[in-house]
Amino acid sequence: MTPSRDPIRFIREHTALRPVPHAPEIVLHVADEATALWQKTEDELEAIGLPPPFWAFAWAGGQALARYILDHPETVAGRHVVDFASGSGLVAIAAAKAGAAHVTASDLDPFALHAIPINAAANGVEGRITAVGTDLIGTDAESVLAADVFYERDLGAAVGNWLGALHERGRTVLIGDPGRSYLPRERLIAVATYEVPVTRDLEDAEIKTSCVWRFA
Repeated sequence: MTPSRDPIRFIREHTALRPVPHAPEIVLHVADEATALWQKTEDELEAIGLPPPFWAFAWAGGQALARYILDHPETVAGRHVVDFASGSGLVAIAAAKAGAAHVTASDLDPFALHAIPINAAANGVEGRITAVGTDLIGTDAESVLAADVFYERDLGAAVGNWLGALHERGRTVLIGDPGRSYLPRERLIAVATYEVPVTRDLEDAEIKTSCVWRFA
């Protein structure tokens, strides 16, 4: 499904450009309230049962992973990086700012594919990020960043197996996650822990303990 009218207008009308709480070097077009935007998205697309507008918020795992990359640029500097399920493009922007040669930001939400370049431009890295609407699970990549993707069982299993296989082939894999239900903790090691300010409407908390993980 593609946005039926003007997605760029929709994004600009229903969000505001604000610094990311745990990575204030980055600004994003974000919404104030999830449910209202969700309803507006369904109205805009004239559809029901759509997934939440993940692209309009700075989620806990993404903020943690962005912070880690900004503080440890050597993890991505000079590399071709994939930001899987990029959403707003937060982690992709952090990677570009940290010196990645190029970032592929993938997401299946058609609004995200418009939000990512808008946010990249707001941070001065638009020429170094490419947004793609392709399912990249099972593909090869030099470096993969993935945040807040383990919230569904089937998706979590598929992503975990894919990222684990990449790790075994010597690829760099970093995960940002606050401990969601289907995170494969038994296969991971936390390399950093942060107390991340979040929106209570999304996380049912104002501060969420979030980790950056790598495969053991």
